[in-house]
Amino acid sequence: MTTLTKTEDSPAPTGPDSFLSVRDLKVRFSTEDGIVKAVDGLSFDVERGKTLGIVGESGSGKSVTNLTILGLHNPRTSTVEGEIVLDGKELVTATERELERLRGNKMAMIFQDPLTALSPFYTVGRQLSEPYMKHKGASKKEAKDRAIEMLTKVGIPQPKMRFDDYPHQFSGGMRQRAMIAMALMCDPDLLIADEPTTALDVTVQAQILDLLKDLQQEFGSAIIFITHDLGVISHVADDLLVMYAGRAVERGSVREVMREPKHPYTWGLLSSMPRLDSSVDEALEPIPGSPPSLLNPPSGCPFHPRCAFRDQVPGTLCSDTRPPLGEGRAAACHLTAEQKQTIFIDKIQPRLR
Repeated sequence: MTTLTKTEDSPAPTGPDSFLSVRDLKVRFSTEDGIVKAVDGLSFDVERGKTLGIVGESGSGKSVTNLTILGLHNPRTSTVEGEIVLDGKELVTATERELERLRGNKMAMIFQDPLTALSPFYTVGRQLSEPYMKHKGASKKEAKDRAIEMLTKVGIPQPKMRFDDYPHQFSGGMRQRAMIAMALMCDPDLLIADEPTTALDVTVQAQILDLLKDLQQEFGSAIIFITHDLGVISHVADDLLVMYAGRAVERGSVREVMREPKHPYTWGLLSSMPRLDSSVDEALEPIPGSPPSLLNPPSGCPFHPRCAFRDQVPGTLCSDTRPPLGEGRAAACHLTAEQKQTIFIDKIQPRLR
C-alpha cells in the first residue's frame, strides 16, 4: 500500500531552484520478523546541474531512498509515506504507467554492479537502443546512431564494433561506462548513481568520476551520488547528506561538512579514513559497535548506543528524544554548538590533518 502524508515537522521546500524535493519520506517493509523502517522521515532537495552526495554505512537507507524515487520498490511488501516531487510532478502517488514514462526518460539510474544490471542475453547496443525507441519514438537506425554516439561520449573504443558485443565481452570499466551511456540515452534531468565505482580499480574509478562531471556539465543533469566513501564524494558532489539508520543526521555543502563536521557519526566516518601521510603502522579508528537493526531501531538519537560523546549530554536526552535536523547547514545532535566546536578542535581535527 502506498500512502501520502504530511507532517508539521517536515521542512518547507527550499525554493524554485529545487528540481527534486523529498519531504518526510518513510519507507517500511513487511517481513516475517516485523516491520523494517528502512527510511524514517527523510527530507532533502537537489538543484538542477548540482550533485547531492549521500553517504552512510550499508543499511543506512541510501539505496532504498533512490529506488523509491524511481518507483522500483515493491508496493505489495512496502509502504511509502511522504512527498517526492520531481520538477513539479508528485511521484509517490503516480501510477506505474506514469513512472514508466519518467524512468529512463526524465530520471535514470546507474546501478552498482553493471554485470548484473545488464542482461547477458542481449547485446549492449540493443540494451541501449530499446529504451530510446520506446521513450523517443525513434526508428531502429536512429536509436543505433544515438547509442553509438553515447558509447563514443563515455569513451568506449571502436563503438561501432562494440555495439554488437555482449556485456561479458566488456571489461569492468567498460561495462560501467556502458551503464552510464544507457542512463544518459534519453538526456534525463535526474541521474542517480548508486556506488558506480565501488568494484573498479582507482585509475578507472577516477576516469568514471571525471566522466560523470563532464557529462553533467554537458547535459545539465541533477545527480544523486550514493556512496560509503567520503573520499570519493569530496571530488564529485556539491552538497552532502549523511544518513544513519534511515535518517539524515547531517547536511551541508561538501566543503562545510568535510572541513568542519558537526555530528559524531560524521566524525567517526572521517576518522576511520586512511590518510596518505599516515604511517603504515598507524591504526585506523573504527566506529565502535554495529549499525542498529531497522526492525527495532533505538529510541531517541539512533546513533547514541555507539556515540563516544553521549555522556556530555545531560540526563537521558540522547536515548529518549530524537534530535531534529534543521534547515540548511545542520546536524541532528543534542550536543550544543559550543560542545561540538570544542570536541572537533580538541579531538577530531588533529586526526584529519
